[in-house]
Amino acid sequence: MSKLHFTTKHANAASVQRKWHVVDGTNQTVGRICSKIASVLRGKNKAYYSPHVDCGDFVIVINAEKVVFTGNKFQDKEYQHVTGYPGGQKIEIAKDLIKRRPEQIVERAVKGMLPKNRLGRQMYKKLFVYAGGEHPHTAQQPTPFKF
Repeated sequence: MSKLHFTTKHANAASVQRKWHVVDGTNQTVGRICSKIASVLRGKNKAYYSPHVDCGDFVIVINAEKVVFTGNKFQDKEYQHVTGYPGGQKIEIAKDLIKRRPEQIVERAVKGMLPKNRLGRQMYKKLFVYAGGEHPHTAQQPTPFKF
């Protein structure tokens, strides 16, 4: 009786096939939409997913200004950054940030869900967020991403 040997095929940079997806943020909850976007950026929706390889697809998010929060997060959620100067801690409420830079809300949420290493930074570069309904990536023929 002979033994069968099955070998697992791991993805590498040459075997990964990348697609482009468009996500419409209109009336989508921030955390729920961003966790799905982060999963696609990592490549977890593919059969050949390998955690040590960037298997993910490109994601375009349009209408980022129309995303919604649950509960009182729109008035209560704070985004902070430090300028590097003494006393340079800046805090901004989600309500003000979505008026000033609406794409930053989606970008920061997705970035927090990706790995904190050079692989995560490589995955983050495949995310494109736009406040309005237009994007300049029509030449890539992106497909609408359904949840």
